[in-house]
Amino acid sequence: MKQIPWSSLSARSCRNRRKGCNFAWEQCKLSDISEKSYEKNTYNKYSTVLTNSAEYGIVKQRDFFDKDIANSSNISGYYVVRKNYFVYNPRISNQAKFGPINRNKLDESGIMSPLYLVFTVHDIDESFLETLFQTTTWHRFMYQNGDTGARADRFAIKDSTFMSMPIKVPSLEEQHKLALAFQKLDQTITLHEEKKRQLERLKSALLKKMFADKSGYPVVRFKEFCDEWQGTKLRKISKIVRGASPRPISDPKWFDNDSNVGWLRISDVTSQDGRIHHLKQHISKQGQAKTRVISEPHLLLSIAATVGKPLINYVKIGVHDGFLIFIEPQFDLEFMFQWLEMFRPQWSKYGQPGSQINLNSDLVKNQIIYLPSREEQNQIGIFLNQIDSLINLHQQKINNINSVKKSLLQKMFI
Repeated sequence: MKQIPWSSLSARSCRNRRKGCNFAWEQCKLSDISEKSYEKNTYNKYSTVLTNSAEYGIVKQRDFFDKDIANSSNISGYYVVRKNYFVYNPRISNQAKFGPINRNKLDESGIMSPLYLVFTVHDIDESFLETLFQTTTWHRFMYQNGDTGARADRFAIKDSTFMSMPIKVPSLEEQHKLALAFQKLDQTITLHEEKKRQLERLKSALLKKMFADKSGYPVVRFKEFCDEWQGTKLRKISKIVRGASPRPISDPKWFDNDSNVGWLRISDVTSQDGRIHHLKQHISKQGQAKTRVISEPHLLLSIAATVGKPLINYVKIGVHDGFLIFIEPQFDLEFMFQWLEMFRPQWSKYGQPGSQINLNSDLVKNQIIYLPSREEQNQIGIFLNQIDSLINLHQQKINNINSVKKSLLQKMFI
């Protein structure tokens, strides 16, 4: 590593630094602690093709895409990526605002497209550098030094420019401590992500087994219930009406930030996963006269964009015409919410191949459903809602830890 005289450094006092770490950080370039790797896959020695994902890091393409795209004619020119090698994609499209920089943590070497930049490092803690690549300093440098080139939707940074990036590093001892702290945060995030995935898999399996089909009996049910479920159409157990939207929807007179009535839009469907507790936009008194306003919790169904997504409102809202509202229901609200979640993929049968699904009111009203007693409905709804609560709890913990991590990345790195 290039040594910089202590006198030329501007020492920074940071209350977030670990106790005992009082030395200033040294300035160097990425090229001072790394080298590009030019090793090619000669004679097709390696067949494990890797990819570099912003979300999953370096993974095998067979795992990532559920297939192996490599063949003997196209992998001889691929770069060899050994364990702990770093990989970066300097060519970025508008779908990915900056290319992920990740380290190969797999227990094997693999190969990667020559479109990627592969490099090794020395005289630095690899985990510390990996964390450093997550800071806003790196992203800012890429934006400031990249070129758009001939295509406006493309962004690229030259290898030489990338390797000249200035970085500041503390002593190896402090690097180790910082790396360990962020590794623990990442491990905790991973733990909650895995628990969330397990619960989601459990919920998915139960949705398929806890609701009866035309046989009249579910595969899994609470032991105190044994009666046959009865088939009926949705229109016979609820009045189903469509929401309404003022026109033109872009007119600002329909909206008022001081209104206590939220405006439910299609864009709100997935943001709260069907449980509407707050809305960013609010509808004015004029707008309320042009829509359907509901206060107490109602079951709703999206029939546009995110088709078939059920929702329950817990705040007063005006309902967009892209939703159906179940009024005067003769069923347990939570039970029906879960049934609609289970049935959601089935709405696709009403669409033509390659076309948008046309889910109108009559299709929903005439859909047949098999129902148990209200008591059994209630128990099923409560049970599945408890799983949802656990899933949301883990997601909230993931969000909280990510917020802590983001804050620390800003405060603990120079």
